[in-house]
Amino acid sequence: MTDDELKNLDREVKKLKRIAGEWAAQLHDLVEERLPANYEEIPGIAQSTFEACKAWADANARLHSMQKS
Repeated sequence: MTDDELKNLDREVKKLKRIAGEWAAQLHDLVEERLPANYEEIPGIAQSTFEACKAWADANARLHSMQKS
């Protein structure tokens, strides 16, 4: 992997981490401010948060793997 590809992957990891944090904040806001009245929002927000965190974890693992090579 070239230096440019590593830099692009690093930027992607940072972007995905930001997105995961935004979803986590939405989940936190739901718990802190809108439950129990808006309980029906739990599955959708939780799934989106999970998917965002998984995308970050996968990209981060690829980055660490490439940095060790």
